[in-house]
Amino acid sequence: MNKTEIKFVTVFCASSPDVAQEYKDAAAAVGNLLATAGAGVITGAGNMGLMGCVNNAAIAAGGYTLGIIPQFMIDRGWHHTGLRKLISVDNMHMRKSMMAARSVASIALPGGIGTLEELLEIITWRQLGLYEGNVVILNINGYYDHLLQMLDTAVERRFMRPDHRSLWTVATTPEEAVKAALAPAYKLNLSPKF
Repeated sequence: MNKTEIKFVTVFCASSPDVAQEYKDAAAAVGNLLATAGAGVITGAGNMGLMGCVNNAAIAAGGYTLGIIPQFMIDRGWHHTGLRKLISVDNMHMRKSMMAARSVASIALPGGIGTLEELLEIITWRQLGLYEGNVVILNINGYYDHLLQMLDTAVERRFMRPDHRSLWTVATTPEEAVKAALAPAYKLNLSPKF
């Protein structure tokens, strides 16, 4: 398979190494499953935490790993040195834009502020028609329950429309997440009014 035939999936996730093993196992499973399915894996090129687990598992399975990272993070030694391709960019905004532009889908594993910001931004871009790929929230052990409840509250209080719930898919296992990510992207039919 050559590079032009690869469907890339962006994986947003934690870089913190101090998280429970169940999250690391899920991240490794996502990397392995994507690589086994022939999908390329795009991450923020981190070498630690869940990002490191995704990258290491994809590499071990023979997958194509693409990391996109700001130069200041490379200068600090935060990048993974075993990726198939590493792209240095000027800032975080360019990083996210390039990750979205090169992917057919996005999966959000558990993570901190950076992951939450990336997830909500890609959902926003999907809502605005700037991103057409599937967006999957991997809700391991109920990690995203409170965020999903907040999104429901936004719908209930009319800050979002009910059909906005179709902007993302929730999965509870790595297998479900990868299957949802690689499913044909559906065209959203979001109503123009509440």
